[in-house]
Formats: sequence, structure tokens, C-alpha cells
Amino acid sequence: MTTAPSTSEAPPLVLYNGSCPVCSREIESCRRLSARCGAALDFVDASRDEEALAALGLDADRAARRLHLLENGRLLAGVEAFAALWDRLPGLRLLARLIRLPGVRALAEFVYEGILAPLLYRWHKRRLSRERVASR
Repeated sequence: MTTAPSTSEAPPLVLYNGSCPVCSREIESCRRLSARCGAALDFVDASRDEEALAALGLDADRAARRLHLLENGRLLAGVEAFAALWDRLPGLRLLARLIRLPGVRALAEFVYEGILAPLLYRWHKRRLSRERVASR
């Protein structure tokens, strides 16, 4: 069971790649759901907030490789970050529990870390390259 943080705790910080259309759509859905249910979450677009990245010891390239979530002083990444995010959102809590099951977790790690995150990162790098060429 997940409880809301006390008022003395900062809400979890979700750090995502806002320049990625897939990431942006996923996070926008989570943002709307968190607003509807009153879940305390802060969302930061890593592609636009270098100060937030520096405060977390990340650079833009590392942040663009996968979803990150800062919760209770711990920086989570990838599947672990998704599970922590979903755990705070009604309708997705069951998915968070499911993805934490050992066999499911291993499969999710394989799919996200081995296929999806690298693919989204390559698309990100291609977009950045096209933007650099277009700005010349």
C-alpha cells in the first residue's frame, strides 16, 4: 500500500525526456491522472531543465536514456522508476504490483532496457542531429 508523502517530504520528482513524443504522451497521461486524483508528483522535462539535472548529478544524455524518479532521496531509473510512478496513480497501482513480480520484472527489464529505451534514445539522438543541421 502506498501512502502520500507527509507535508515535510518533497513529492516525488519525475524526470522525463520532453523532446521524445512517446515519452511526452506517457507523462502527459500520468500528469492528468495525478491532477485528477490529487497525487503529489512533480514533473520535470529533462530536455529543458539543466539545473534539475545538475542537482541530481545527471547530464542531458544520461537523463534522455530512460525515465528517472527521485523519491525520498533515492534516484530510480527505468522499470523501477515506472513502478514507483504507477504506484502513486490509481488505475496503475495494479500494474506497478504486477511489474514487480520476479518473472514479470525480468521480462519488463529486458523489454524496456534492451529494446524500448535504446530505441527511444536512438530516435532522440536522431532528432537532436536533425535539429543541429536545421539550425545551421
